[in-house]
Formats: sequence, C-alpha cells, structure tokens
Amino acid sequence: MNFLRNFLASILGSLFAFGILFVMFLIFVSLLSSGEDTTVVKDNSVLELQLQRQISDYTGTNELDPFAGIFEESQGLDEILHAIEVAKNDDRIKGISINNNFIIAGLAQTQAIRRALEDFKKEGKFIYAYADFYMQRDYYLASVADSLFINPVGVLDFKGLSTEVLYYKELQEKSGIKMEVIRHGKYKSAVEPYLENNMSDANRSQLTSLLQSLWNSMISDISKTRSIPQSDLNIIADTLGGRTPSYAKLSGLLDDVIFYDEYESKLANALNIDKTEDINYSTLDDYVKYSNKKIIKSGEGKIAVVFAQGEIFYGEGGPNIIGQGIINEALIKAREDDNIKAVVLRVNSPGGSALTSDIIWREVALTKKVKPVIVSMGSVAASGGYYIATAADKIYAEPTTITGSIGVFGTVPNLTDLASNIGINAEQVGTNKNAIDYSLFEPMEESFKNQIQESIEETYQTFLKRVSEGRNMTMAQVDSVAQGRVWSGTEALEIGLVDELGNLNDAIAEAAKMASLDSYGIKKFPKYKSGFERFMEDLEGASLQFKDGLLKDEIGDEAYKVLKELQSFKKQEGIQARMPFALEIK
Repeated sequence: MNFLRNFLASILGSLFAFGILFVMFLIFVSLLSSGEDTTVVKDNSVLELQLQRQISDYTGTNELDPFAGIFEESQGLDEILHAIEVAKNDDRIKGISINNNFIIAGLAQTQAIRRALEDFKKEGKFIYAYADFYMQRDYYLASVADSLFINPVGVLDFKGLSTEVLYYKELQEKSGIKMEVIRHGKYKSAVEPYLENNMSDANRSQLTSLLQSLWNSMISDISKTRSIPQSDLNIIADTLGGRTPSYAKLSGLLDDVIFYDEYESKLANALNIDKTEDINYSTLDDYVKYSNKKIIKSGEGKIAVVFAQGEIFYGEGGPNIIGQGIINEALIKAREDDNIKAVVLRVNSPGGSALTSDIIWREVALTKKVKPVIVSMGSVAASGGYYIATAADKIYAEPTTITGSIGVFGTVPNLTDLASNIGINAEQVGTNKNAIDYSLFEPMEESFKNQIQESIEETYQTFLKRVSEGRNMTMAQVDSVAQGRVWSGTEALEIGLVDELGNLNDAIAEAAKMASLDSYGIKKFPKYKSGFERFMEDLEGASLQFKDGLLKDEIGDEAYKVLKELQSFKKQEGIQARMPFALEIK
C-alpha cells in the first residue's frame, strides 16, 4: 500500500515539475519574442477581422509587458477599435475581411465595432464579409460590409431578438432549499424566478419593450447599409426569409452564395492582383500588436478613461469585478494628477452590491468637484452600474445599451424544509432578544424580515435621491421610471436617464470640450496584472478554471448557465442593486 502511495506521489511530483518547466519555457519564448517588433504588415494587405474570443471593454494589461496576452481569454474592445482606426489611415491596409466570426460580445460592443467599420469605409477602403454561418449578432456586424457572402451550404440566422427566463419556485419546493426574498419595485424581476413559476405581466412588458427597442436599433443600421426598408426586414424575420443561402440572397440580406476560394478571388480583384497570387493577410491579433504602439491622440493635457466592468462586489476588484478598491484608486489618481484635465468613466456592469456602488458614487462625486466627469455606458450599465454613473456631469449611452433597473433587493437562503426532510434540528441560544437574528435552519422571523425590509426601503430612497440630484429630476419623477425597470439607451434618453446617444469616443470628445482641450492624450485606468501573472499567483484558480471547463463540457451549456446563476446568488452579500436576472439576448 505504501509502495503504491509513494509511486503515485512520484508521478504527481514529476507532472508538477514538468508543468513548471513548461511554464518557464513559455516565459523564455515570450522574452525572446518581445525583444523586437515581429509584426510585419506588407503593402497591399487585407486586415482579417476574426472575433472568436470573449470581448471585454478593456483588458488593462501593459502592451510593453512581455507576458501580455499569455493566458488572456478575452480581447479588448478598446484595442479592436484602435486597430480599425489605425488601419483606416494605414496606406498598406487596402481593406478589411470580416471572416467567419462567432462574436461573444454585448450588443452595444458589437454596435461600437460596426460604427468603427463604417468610419473605416469613409476612407474609400473596402470591407468584404464571408462566413460558413452567420448567427444574428454576427450578421448584424457583417451587414456593414460593401459585399456580403456565405457558403453554399451555410446558415444565416435572422428572426428577431428573444430571451428566456428560468423560474425556480417549484424546484425550491421539491428540494427544500428556498431563497427568502425582500425587494422594492414591482419590476425588480431579479428575484421573481424565486417567487413565481410564471413571468409577471410587468416583467413581460418591460422585456418586450426592451427587446423591441434593441431590435429597432439593429434593423435601422442594417437597413441603411443593405438598402432594405425596415418594414421589409421585419417581414424577412417573420417569414424566416433568410433561412437558406438562396433565400437570403433573394431577400437582399446577402450579395452572393460562393465557396471560400471564390471569395478570395473577389478579394484579389478588390486588391487589383491576379487571383493566383497570394493575398497578404494581417490578422487582427498581429495588427493589434502594431497598432498599440501608434498614438493617435496626443497633447500635454490628458483625459483619463477609467474602465469599470463586471459585477459589483465589496473589495479590491479586478479585470471582471468592480470593487471599490481598484476603481476608487483609479479615480483618486486621475483626480490628483495635474496633467489629467477630465475623466471619462466607462461603465459596463449589471450592478451588484449597493454599499460598494455608493462608495464608488462618492468618489465620482468628489472627482466631479475638481474635474469634468463624463460617463460612457457599454452594453450594460444597470442598477448599481447606473448608480455609480449618476454623479457624472454628463452620461452617454449607446442606443443598444441596457440601463436603468433602479431598484434594490435582498436574498437570504433558507434550508428549513430540507433540514426537516433529512432529520436535522437546529437549536439556538443567545443573550439578548435580537442576538439570534437569522438561522438557515429556521423559518424567517417577521422581525428579521422587517429589519431587512427597512434597509431595502432606505437604500432605495438613497438610490432615488442620487438619481434625482444627478439628473435634476424630482424624486417622484425618478420613482416613476425606476421600480427596477430596465430600458434601452434610446428609451433612457427619452425619459431623461441619459444625456446623449454616443460611444466612448463621443464621451471623450465631450470631456475634452468641457476641459477646453484642443489636443489631448488618453490615459487608461486601472492597470491589471497580466493573465500570466494572475495564473502564477493563483494556480488553484487556474485549476478551478480548468474544472469549470470540464464541468461545462459534461453537463452542457444550459445546465451550466443555471448553475452559475445560482452560484451568483450564493455570493451576494448585503443589499443588492443588480440587473434583473442574467439577461441573455439571442
């Protein structure tokens, strides 16, 4: 037995040593390759735009870091947009090929890339698009192209937007594990799935309105570039008029149905070269390495862009988590740097901890007393994400931004029924009347529920006050558009929750105008540790990531999403200002 244990330990030790040697080898290769710029962009090239990794607003790594990019699972929207802008003025780049994307990004992020491509075309350069299949978001981006193609046996998805909400009331009753819910706001559907088996009329109403507004924005853009009336696009969606490549061509969604080699012949023709010649492609990843070293905006005065992305939790925060530690430190640095004349806060968050949101709100308010602060909203800036935006001088949102959700709630797990079913009895002892406030194994006392409800109401009133002061609205006006309801950027503009529709560059331009800057440079905050550094610091975290991947493969995407949503509620502490459930739009 000891021999077997020692043998297994030796094997594990050898594997661990091999892993360390492999990592050191990667470091060595990275250091060698970082010694010189290996990116070569040839004359008469095509920039190949393939977006097949998760897109975040900002990766936050230093491009001079030799480990930048190692173990990074996402690509930064800021880098993609910058690369397209550099390519627009790069004489070596003659056009862009949007090739077989599978976009993992928010709708507003996709819209931002699309608009950058529209701007690219203004230089007289071409954009072609090809795919074996187009998912709906992929097609929305590709529809900006001058010419659009698909594989003869490909698939195009164009049927309108939808979302699905899972309800857990019956599951709770059967399992004996219940979520005790205290909320304010008739639209605060973040907790509705734990209270009901069916969708409420209020929730169905807000989701229908939201999806319709987002869809209208999408087909408005498609209509302009494909020269198809919006009414016709809705007919095509209703009749599935693009369900086959031939139908898609007949309906005008596509220009032609061809094989990839025929597509390359068209690219060769656009480049004025013989179709037998090799096309000079520059991949997006390679071009980003080049474009990151090209500064477009410069000047003595600087504008700070502070990226706040992810759910809001109390603590330090990181690349995908907004914590008061890292965000407030960035705001303080920007505020105290005399070279920085204005601040743009880029918010992409469904919300989270109400306490953390208020702490960050305070830092934004203090910064605004010293320098202009403009908010740029990404794909989602809702609930706590909207909360931290309200202190700014001005708020910009994309038409497809999901925002609002002004409301708060609290959830507390309760195992009373489960404990009873499996024979567990919990007894409590305390010194004072309220010493024992809550037990997982006992029904929630009315007095405890009243305490939480009181805190919920107080937090909601504070939220209303922050919005009221920031937006110059009365408390009653805010309450009428609050109640946890979500709005698109277009709708939010109509009801006064945002000031302008525009992207991050529009917000930066407004910040420069308010700071009276004719020329300026950009300084981005915060700086995160590279994926490699995080990997080395947290080998256990890397192991958990690996296990997560195995679990996802084993139980499937849908079951994995349910599990992650339940885990998200488990991690919530204190009163929440959070988006209504995990809203995935298809």
